[in-house]
Amino acid sequence: MINIQHLQKKRRVTDATFQIETGKIIGIIGENGSGKTTILEMIAGVLRSDKGEINLPADRSEILSFSSDQDYFYDYFTVTQLVDFYQSQFADFHREKAEELIDFFSIPRQEKMAYLSKGQTARVKLAVTLARNCPLFMLDEPLAGLDPMVKEKIVQGLIRFIDLEKQSLLITTHELLEVEAILDEVVVMKQGKVIAQQAVENIREETSVQEWLKQMYA
Repeated sequence: MINIQHLQKKRRVTDATFQIETGKIIGIIGENGSGKTTILEMIAGVLRSDKGEINLPADRSEILSFSSDQDYFYDYFTVTQLVDFYQSQFADFHREKAEELIDFFSIPRQEKMAYLSKGQTARVKLAVTLARNCPLFMLDEPLAGLDPMVKEKIVQGLIRFIDLEKQSLLITTHELLEVEAILDEVVVMKQGKVIAQQAVENIREETSVQEWLKQMYA
């Protein structure tokens, strides 16, 4: 388990406390500007928190694989060269799994990153992120701006290539309709603060996650 205790980041996050358990798919949800991306960046070590604690069982580089919502690849790399680069950087990178993901997502191996479509780039990001053998995957808005077929394929990939016996997924998203079916829990952020962490199964006893979120913001 990873415990996040009273994290703060000036002007972005005022108070964030929640837990990430092994074997769970957890969605961080909330309006634009509520602090969702900042939370992931602090857990990943991209940003330093001003206050609070992130209790990790080991070094960040050993336990998490983070995919930002920003494009961060060298344009001149082909997909194969990108996979080579990731393999050279991460000891837990599994080349065989990366190749399987590339096949699953129908990504052209010899195409340069500069010439991939937005949907193809999103799938490449997911492929190299999920190819690492670590306990926690963190994805920042992986479905944003994509067409319905690409979204569906990415959700299928999350189900197929994450081993929930020993791995967890933390995902920020506005695409609740697409991901609600695979979520175990949701963490709700409002104006920089975590206001709830709830099991999706409990929410569905009364309503949909989307309707419940509207109630939380009422």
